[in-house]
Amino acid sequence: MKTMQIRRLTLVAALVFAMAFPALAAETVFEGSLVCAKCTLKKADAKECQDVLVVTDAAGAKTEYYITKNDVARNSGEVCTQEVKATVTGTVSQSDGKTWLTASRIEKH
Repeated sequence: MKTMQIRRLTLVAALVFAMAFPALAAETVFEGSLVCAKCTLKKADAKECQDVLVVTDAAGAKTEYYITKNDVARNSGEVCTQEVKATVTGTVSQSDGKTWLTASRIEKH
C-alpha cells in the first residue's frame, strides 16, 4: 500500500516538474555568428538593433535565429556592426514568420 502511494507521489511530482519547466527539456545548443538584423543583415523590417544568430549547416544552408531580448541577451550586449562567433543555448519558437531563440546562455568567442 505504501509503495503504491510513493509511486503515485513520484508520478505527480514528475508531471508537475514537466509542466513547470517545459523549456528545460527543449533546450538546444547552437553555434554560429551573432550579427545585427538592422546594421549587418539590412533587414527591411528591423527598426532597431536586433541580435540574430546565423547558423550554417554542413550543406552550407544558413538559418537565422532572432535572439529574444531577455535578461541573458541584455547582459551579453548587442553586437550591432560586429560579427561575433558565439554558442547560444536556448529554446526555439516561431513567431511573426521568424525563428526566435530564447537564450538561457550566450558564450561569445
